[in-house]
Amino acid sequence: MDEVRVPSPQELKRILRRGVAEVIPEGELERLLMEGRLLRLKMGFDPTRPVVTLGWAVGLRKLRQLQELGHRAVLIIGDITAQIGDPSGQSETRPMLSPGEVEANAQAVLEKFFLILDRERTEVRRQSEWFGPFGLREVVALAAKATVAQMLQREDFAQRYRLGRPIALHEFIYPLLQAYDSVAVGAHVELGGTDQKFNILMGRELQPYYGQPPQCALLMPLLIGLDGQRKMSQSLGNYIAIDAPPHDMYGKLMSLPDNLIVHYLELLTDVPDEELEDIARGLQEGKLHPMDAKMYMAKEVVAQFHGLEAAQEAEEEFVRVFRARQVPTAAPTFPVPMQPDKTSFVDLTRVLVDAGLVPSRSEARRLLSQGAIEVDGEMVRTPRVLVRHGSIVRVGKHRFLRIVDAHSS
Repeated sequence: MDEVRVPSPQELKRILRRGVAEVIPEGELERLLMEGRLLRLKMGFDPTRPVVTLGWAVGLRKLRQLQELGHRAVLIIGDITAQIGDPSGQSETRPMLSPGEVEANAQAVLEKFFLILDRERTEVRRQSEWFGPFGLREVVALAAKATVAQMLQREDFAQRYRLGRPIALHEFIYPLLQAYDSVAVGAHVELGGTDQKFNILMGRELQPYYGQPPQCALLMPLLIGLDGQRKMSQSLGNYIAIDAPPHDMYGKLMSLPDNLIVHYLELLTDVPDEELEDIARGLQEGKLHPMDAKMYMAKEVVAQFHGLEAAQEAEEEFVRVFRARQVPTAAPTFPVPMQPDKTSFVDLTRVLVDAGLVPSRSEARRLLSQGAIEVDGEMVRTPRVLVRHGSIVRVGKHRFLRIVDAHSS
């Protein structure tokens, strides 16, 4: 049986204040934690891609903090809801995934959760355990516990309704399925980003129908992605994977806008609050150079997932490349079929997307128009370029790609 301890005042502050947007109802979770009884902490994930991002890590780190008190994390693998697609924040209906795609993604992400979580205090459940036996009668009974008016309280649904954009009926089912997950596992607390507020509160409303006390909601800010504007998302392609190699992770973190330095330190590291305040103040007053602060942030984040030694090596590699403008030794390669003279014309937008350096061809075209892409040290502005075996493509300051002949052994 799990041994639970009451948090110290410092631990309570770290859990309920650091990197937390809202606790609902206010004061209730603190009361539960101070009672010292075992809590079941639910967090759900839809495996829409075979990747766990730093955005997911924000909630996983909060779960780990609660596990350190002895509480039990219950991870819900959304093998049913992933086939629907979470409508949260969406302006149009998402395409539905096949069961095979969902299963392959689920298998890919499962082990990555334990880069952060305590495996011994984690219970992994799949929605298909309880939704598999659901028939039409059960679906209708569940749908009867919510109204259309309730659903239209969601901002994304309300906006689409006002603009005359389609809302498929199955999208209304999504929040109810997520809510029923809380019933199925007997959740005391559900953790999620602020974009999940409606879904999590739906769980609070549903549980009393089944004789359970309503769960608390622990909502965290959304981690802003590499584009510096939108939340980090698999579907948007603006993410960093938690198992990305140290040098790659460090370089991508260094490409973030300066205004996200404190944001990342707060949500992804254990840097003390007092130090965070000093960094924020130093940046605001111009006493701390943004480059120094960003390098510190990147090193701290990489250390969380790869250890201090790997983080130091990544920093040294970055300094060598950035200051000497050398090509990193760990630059990824991309094969291109070439002529006998080891040259080939390529569509650079397609190469950069296929190599994973940019999320879309439109983003590649934007970078080209801004002069942010070089091939062998020369700025290029058109997609069609001549490359050779060993050509180096630089995207921005910190992303590199080495072109190789696909015919070479």
